[in-house]
Formats: sequence, structure tokens, C-alpha cells
Amino acid sequence: MSIPQEAKKVKLISSLFSAQEELIESVIQQMEGYFGPVDWVSERLLFDRTRYYAKEMGWPLYRQFISFAKLISPDSIVDIKLVTNRIEREHLSERRRRINIDPGYITLERLVLATGKNYIHRIYLRKGLYADLTLIFHAGTFKPLRWTYPDYADEKVIGYFNMVRRGYLQRLREEGEKGTRRLLPDSIGR
Repeated sequence: MSIPQEAKKVKLISSLFSAQEELIESVIQQMEGYFGPVDWVSERLLFDRTRYYAKEMGWPLYRQFISFAKLISPDSIVDIKLVTNRIEREHLSERRRRINIDPGYITLERLVLATGKNYIHRIYLRKGLYADLTLIFHAGTFKPLRWTYPDYADEKVIGYFNMVRRGYLQRLREEGEKGTRRLLPDSIGR
């Protein structure tokens, strides 16, 4: 019999993309008001793996990934996604989105995104939202799955997430040393 335990805190991340580069910067600041300070921002990338959003949002689209300093409980991702949906609505223009915000989190084992769209690999959480298992950590790096979006499977993007995971692991180790004195292995998922 397994004994239920509370999950470890996880590393909050998000993707933001828009045709308006200055809007991304503004929304990052807005998100900090809700979720605390950002501790990492990627370089600005061209969001060019699909033109799915071009009609609604314009072209070209630019993307940045961010992570937040404060660790979160994994079940809070539902409330976070509801806040980011509200932020998207605040920036509508003629009922069209000007920015897309995709929050998620990194654990030692995986990268999970929050979504309102059901699919075969997505697990229902609550309030109409699902957990999308996007990447798994195996043999020292994040690995895409059959359904992983091509932009999240990109080698450069995976490198970003590996870097964020290393920082998260270091933080867990430091907190473990302060509390239980138990160090976490860096080979989780190998």
C-alpha cells in the first residue's frame, strides 16, 4: 500500500508569445505582480514552428520563456492558468488575443503545461483544465514525447529547460541542507 505524501514544490515557468515585442515585456511585469519575481528570461525567439496563431495575433510572432523565483505547489497550476487566461483577456483587441501565455512547471522528472484542451495524454485537473505531460527527464536531459509540440522539442529550448532544472535541483539541495540534511541525487530520471 502506498502512503500519500504532499508533492514537492515545483518550478513555475511560462511561455509568452506575441507579435508585439513590448507587450511581452509588459505582461512579464504584470505576471510578477501575481507570481513574484522572475529569476530567468530567455532570449527572444521567433515563434515560427506553426502559423496557427498568425490570423488571430499577426505575424511574425516572438516568444520568450521565463521562470519564477518562488516555488509553487503543483496543484496551484490550475489557479495560475486561470490568472494567465484573465491577463490574456485584458489585452484583447477587437476580441482577438494579442498575447498567448502558457504556464507550466518543471519537476526533477518532467515538464508539465496547463491547458484547457483535452487530448489522449492530458489528465484532467479541475475547472476545465488539464495537465499536459510535455517533456520527461531521462538520461541527463529532457526528452520530447510523441505528442510534444515541435517548439518544445527544439534542442535549444530543451537546453533552456535543462538549465532551469539544474537551478531548481540546486535550490532543492540547499533547502534540504537547511532542513532535513538530505541531498537529492542529480541523476533523477536516469
